[in-house]
Amino acid sequence: MPRGDTALPVTLDRESNVPLAVQLADALRESASSGHLRGGDRLPSTRALADRLGVSRTVTAAAYEQLHAEGWILGKHGSGTYVTTSPPAPRPERRSVVEREEAPSARLALLPGVPWADGLDKAAWRRAWRASADTPPAAYLPRAGLAEYRAAVAEHLLRHRGLDAGPDSVLATGGTTAAVIELAAAVLRPGDLVAVEEPGYQRAVQAFKRAGLRVAPVPIDGEGLRPDLVPGGVRAVYCSPAHQYPMGCRMSASRRVELVERARAHNFLVVEDDYDGELRYDVAPLPLLASLAPDVVVHLGTTSKILTPTLGAGWMVAPPAVTTAVLEHRELTGTRPSPAGQHVLVELARHGDLGRHLRRLRRELSERRSMLVTAFGRAGVPVLGDDAGAHLVVPLPTYEDERERLAAGKRRGILLDGLARHFARTPTAHGVAVGYAGCSREGLADCLATLVELVRPRPR
Repeated sequence: MPRGDTALPVTLDRESNVPLAVQLADALRESASSGHLRGGDRLPSTRALADRLGVSRTVTAAAYEQLHAEGWILGKHGSGTYVTTSPPAPRPERRSVVEREEAPSARLALLPGVPWADGLDKAAWRRAWRASADTPPAAYLPRAGLAEYRAAVAEHLLRHRGLDAGPDSVLATGGTTAAVIELAAAVLRPGDLVAVEEPGYQRAVQAFKRAGLRVAPVPIDGEGLRPDLVPGGVRAVYCSPAHQYPMGCRMSASRRVELVERARAHNFLVVEDDYDGELRYDVAPLPLLASLAPDVVVHLGTTSKILTPTLGAGWMVAPPAVTTAVLEHRELTGTRPSPAGQHVLVELARHGDLGRHLRRLRRELSERRSMLVTAFGRAGVPVLGDDAGAHLVVPLPTYEDERERLAAGKRRGILLDGLARHFARTPTAHGVAVGYAGCSREGLADCLATLVELVRPRPR
């Protein structure tokens, strides 16, 4: 049975710029959505409601007309106007797509993994994007990536990483984490066991776990991952041998040989994350695992650390069975890396801007690292990590020390990273990771005294 006229909680703001008819329609719609008005409730006539609200009948008629068009109300001849629907089930809380700010809010963010994006030559950057825009729209894109991008990556790997991989051996990816996700879906199977560095890159760890894989953390020391502690039955070992993340060491030559020999003997893959292998300042990098054992190594690289995450471009060089499985996965799922960043990298490489940027980047970050190491050394602050990359580690004795330094830094407007979050299990090492690429050199110099004060050893 239809219910009689229902009291309406409607308040109109005559000072608002929103028309009264729109305010009224919004209020009635909200009442129907929230359950104050339910299907079958009879509304006052437009004249009665106008009198009640002290507005002209034109206002109420316009509001009713809008709600009728949207299907919220229905007029029955000789009977009145009725709400047509009951509210849906309780509405979930609306959440912003952005759950938290990705960009740090501190005055100065000294975080590892952040590139020197401000160091990109702006004219070269604009030129590359303009040239990319001249590429006509494509009706079809190869799932392996643009041929010219794969050729540019092959040239880059040969020049800067000593890996002789022809273009046909290179797959474009969306970056190293995107590549890990693809490997987990295309090559590995739920329940497979994957060994990872401990501490290590936790986004890769989570990618494996969310694909249903079992993860076995393997300790590292000053020579990198310990192959002798890789458990039996693993299908893959994920590591960052050129510049271990986050501790900053490199895997020794003997351990590289041991790891690939074990991979061949026990039939598992080695996933080599070379996230910033181009950034070494003391000696030439050790040969890539992919050069040593292309039959068992999946090499992953990215532009996000040497250029910017804006490109969303990376690469994979892997044994044929792996690349075939990845391409089949892309075909079945209709996925492929975006070509936009690939086009831009091609243009940067074509004009020599990529090589020039890498030379400037190495020089700049080497000087910044020297600035930090010198200042820390004078204050008796120990430092871990090779002369490479874009961060260093200051070891601390306890987790409480680490937490206190991070909190003190935040109070002083400096955002730092701690080692604890890089462990999959209970942390066994403590310290502060200081990134020195994501800020300006002036900002780094200005905060140097404060930074030294923050990490200086405390008397016990």
